Amino acid sequence: MKRYIPSLLLIPLFTAISAYAQNLPSLLTEKNINATFSILAYDESAKEWGVAVATNNICVGNSTVYITPGLGAFSVIAETEPRYALEGFKKLKEGKSIEQCITEVKYSDKEANYRQVSGIDAGGSVFAFTGKSLKYWNGHASHFLGKNYVVMGNQLADEVVSSMSKTFENSEGTLAERLLRSLVAGQSAGGQISGKQSAALVVKGTENEWYNQIDLRVDNSKNPIGELQTLMDYHYGRIRLNQALYAQKEGNYKRANQKLAEAESMLEGWNGMYARIAVANIVLGNKNAAVKWIKKGLAENPNWVVNVPAFYVLRDHAGMEGIVQSESFTTKDWENALGMLSNLGREREVIALALELIDKKVDSSYLNFLVGRSYFYEKEQGKAITYLERAIEMDDENIEAQDLLDKLKS
Repeated sequence: MKRYIPSLLLIPLFTAISAYAQNLPSLLTEKNINATFSILAYDESAKEWGVAVATNNICVGNSTVYITPGLGAFSVIAETEPRYALEGFKKLKEGKSIEQCITEVKYSDKEANYRQVSGIDAGGSVFAFTGKSLKYWNGHASHFLGKNYVVMGNQLADEVVSSMSKTFENSEGTLAERLLRSLVAGQSAGGQISGKQSAALVVKGTENEWYNQIDLRVDNSKNPIGELQTLMDYHYGRIRLNQALYAQKEGNYKRANQKLAEAESMLEGWNGMYARIAVANIVLGNKNAAVKWIKKGLAENPNWVVNVPAFYVLRDHAGMEGIVQSESFTTKDWENALGMLSNLGREREVIALALELIDKKVDSSYLNFLVGRSYFYEKEQGKAITYLERAIEMDDENIEAQDLLDKLKS
């Protein structure tokens, strides 16, 4: 017997399916569709290409960002298809325009209506398309082509794309800083109506060394854009700290203190950098500040105590009471203490303390290397050779002692 289903029950069921078809297409199509917005750009002066992107899915940087310095960049979102970038780079090498690169792949893509793709070439020319099916999804889907940049996104609040483009055009700073400000502006304008979960920022340039390339990713967070900002602060904060130390070596103490202050504000929370901040403060004569960062490291991370022996130099300074407990130092601790004294240019103290330790049977290959190196810095070649040879006798794999000894004997 055929079962009868009241027509009144079919109406709400059909209505629900229709709503899902527009608002949550991935449930019906079984596709990995997620709300995403991105900005792709080129900086002519720095010769850098960059992409900043955020989404309500995890690990957005893994599948949506593609950059080859000197060639161009692609951002592929909505229903992601890496082929647009992989084949696009090949076509760019063949001399085709960025529009040709994207549209030729699009013509062979049966599901192009689910894609959102932007690209930029070596000179900053841009192109993008938004798949026709995206207009049926919940929220707003569109793209905007600007000079040397493209903003695009789907399932967005209405003003996201325009806010991102205006912010990018009116901001100053590095390409990475401008891209992130644009991403923040997009989120402030409402972002993705379904929320956010991951974000990424990648910048690469033809004139950048590996350590200047930026590849920052927050793969799963309730505040991915905020955490991305923190990561970028850490990136530039480390650069500021290096600039402070370099300025100090050059005798420019005003610039050194300025850069150190900037670094301190940007590196807050990265306790792995607190030891270097403390050292920078010591060389600039800011011992009280150094003590503050040492205590901060210990308060935030119990394992930070491993850094304490290196600050033996501050053992008698106010505020360090009970922190540097040299009576319990291991040989490795003393090596760290001597290494710091040497890094501060206090070679005579290194020699005196090390010889005292050796007399007390606190001895090692590396400790003898430090004595030999200090004698070398003090231009006492004979004594330097004696201790370097002793270091090698104790450990024939002490490459630092061997290299310095070879230099002395050459």
